[in-house]
Amino acid sequence: MRIGWGAVIAAVWTATMLLTAVPAVAQELQGLDRSEEVLFRADQLREERDVGLVVATGNVEFTQGARTLLADTVTYNRRTDTVTAAGNIALMEPTGEVIFADHVELSGDLKNGLVENLRVRLTDDARIAAAGGRRIGGTLTRFAKAVYSPCKLCKDEPTRAPIGQIKAVEVEHDQTTKDIEYKDATLEFYGVPVLYSPYLSHPDPTVERRTGFLAPTYGSDSDLGLILRTPYYINIAPNMDATLSPLITTNEGPVAAGEFRHRLTSGEYDLAGSLTYSSYNGNNDQVRGHFRSNFDYDINSTWRGGSRIYLTSDDTYLRRYGFDSEDTLENRLFVEGFRGRNYAAANAYYFQGLRSTDSEGDTPIVFPMLDFNHVGDPDRYGGTWKVDANLLTLTRTHGTDSRRISVKPQWELPYTSPAGEVYRVFASVQADAYWTDEVENTDVSQTTESGVTGRFFPQVGVDWRLPLARTDGRYTQIVEPIVGIILAPDSQNPGLIPNEDSLSFEFDDTNLLSDNRFSGLDRVEGGPRINYGIHSGIFGLAGGFSSFFIGQSYRFSDGDDFGAGTGLEDHFSDIVGRLRIAPIRYITALYRFRLNNDDLSPNRSELQANVGVEEFLVDVNYLSVEQQAVTDISDPEDEFRDREEITLGISSKFTDRWSAGIHSRRDLTTGGGSLRHGAFLMYEDDCFQFRTDFTRTFTRDRDIQPTDTILFRIVFKTLGEFETSTAAN
Repeated sequence: MRIGWGAVIAAVWTATMLLTAVPAVAQELQGLDRSEEVLFRADQLREERDVGLVVATGNVEFTQGARTLLADTVTYNRRTDTVTAAGNIALMEPTGEVIFADHVELSGDLKNGLVENLRVRLTDDARIAAAGGRRIGGTLTRFAKAVYSPCKLCKDEPTRAPIGQIKAVEVEHDQTTKDIEYKDATLEFYGVPVLYSPYLSHPDPTVERRTGFLAPTYGSDSDLGLILRTPYYINIAPNMDATLSPLITTNEGPVAAGEFRHRLTSGEYDLAGSLTYSSYNGNNDQVRGHFRSNFDYDINSTWRGGSRIYLTSDDTYLRRYGFDSEDTLENRLFVEGFRGRNYAAANAYYFQGLRSTDSEGDTPIVFPMLDFNHVGDPDRYGGTWKVDANLLTLTRTHGTDSRRISVKPQWELPYTSPAGEVYRVFASVQADAYWTDEVENTDVSQTTESGVTGRFFPQVGVDWRLPLARTDGRYTQIVEPIVGIILAPDSQNPGLIPNEDSLSFEFDDTNLLSDNRFSGLDRVEGGPRINYGIHSGIFGLAGGFSSFFIGQSYRFSDGDDFGAGTGLEDHFSDIVGRLRIAPIRYITALYRFRLNNDDLSPNRSELQANVGVEEFLVDVNYLSVEQQAVTDISDPEDEFRDREEITLGISSKFTDRWSAGIHSRRDLTTGGGSLRHGAFLMYEDDCFQFRTDFTRTFTRDRDIQPTDTILFRIVFKTLGEFETSTAAN
């Protein structure tokens, strides 16, 4: 059960202002000092000396600052030292709230008073009403029989109870302790009580945060059993706090969890973690848990540093207890600097693999990794120098170790001819030095080899584009042919250089025109080649558009930089492209493809489409990748294998308040099957939301089994929400 009483607090706080605003009236009538000028208007102002009264009648208006009080009559009794306002009282707050009352009476010292028949309209059109209010001692305000609702009243039957409202026999606001207390509070739905609490207490709106319990959550899981989480917030200092979130499970016992946050003058950090004693993968109970931290610190205007630490006791703990679903946890220490057009960074990485195939001994430790990037200012002709430098040390407890130094200076010159042709001329040299141990060398028959090697790899090239455009009526059409020529020596990837950062390679339209289609530095694309393609599109003045790109590459040499099935193993590459269609706002589609150069059969297809309107909307995501050889024989675990998957979603908002939908994700490869199914039904109006979700997951990973989950969620807008879930195999 999660109840958020923020709106009720705001309403009570606003209502309290009515009892503190009338002092401005008394000050005006008595000529007392005030911090802000008070403007007074009335149709009549008379003094009845015999009875000691000062009476303002007829359209009485008091304005102090941005707050205005309206009333039919305002009376000050000198003998009893009281101020009374009556008739059509309205207080307009500077924040937009409007408070109405029938009668207000305050003592002369302004510390005690009464309000009758109180009504408040908040800025979000929510309303609060109370039979009356009393101010005691200048710091304590009590409201009797208060009702709050964010829901609009029915136009046809305004006297009918709103969809949701909260009633309290008494609400008390103590300005000294800054607490608001509720006695006999009831939450009603269509006038029917659904939740009762004899007592509630929380800070008033002036308190930004305070130590105390937060709203608990409840659920059920087929593995863990019943679940109860009861967060407890600790306000340590203005720049420091913590949250303890113990998790109680009936099948596996309690889980201690929490988070600590601290903001510094020049940085910040947070620590989070959990700890429990439970079974793992059918074995006996053992200590399980996780730790996560983020730290950022600004050393000066140029340099900053920090860390990202994320560790867990075992592979399935995070997913089993719902903390995370990552497959690999990254740990990083870093220092980086920015100055002008220069960037420098020092990083250290440690990875924790959570997949069943991950081996701790094969997981690399990266320390250090140093990077430097420089972009010079354009010279008088527009040419620009760039320098990229990298130093890397990568070690394993067993397997390949690698140390690398790489420097790549590059010069670029952009040029646009008078005819509109766009050129880019570039020249670069990549110099690499490696010291490696136990590398699987494919150039010789040895199983592994160690030693020192290097590479000197120059490149020159030119890109040419000719953007053409014409406007015809309500649309503009563009056609842009593209050609790029790159000259470089043949294969420059000796077997003694390990492939650590370019293992998985995917040839597509995004890297067709790249100088080096590998993602890292360990592999370079050698040999002369020509890249060509054409980009075309139609763009309507009303906003609709369609665009198309198709291209190919021709390699002049017979280098073996790319493996079979990558689309670049032959002289003519596969054909890559994309088609984007959005003619109207009800249709959006993106299709990306890679076609076999010999028979135009699809080696890679990716479709993303949204079609329809709110009444019926279809969402489709499809991906098909044919099996390809790994880019390095030393890496049999290349991730780009056969893959065919589809995700389909259908949703409908069949009335103004009701909507429903279904979704499914399936693996279409041989031996695949369903990955996830789901459905939802939702009702929503101006103040209330009800949603139920059903999800079926088919994941099996050691102690994680397929699960059915049903979630019910009820939200009273600005009041809070009620949520529960169940799960079963």
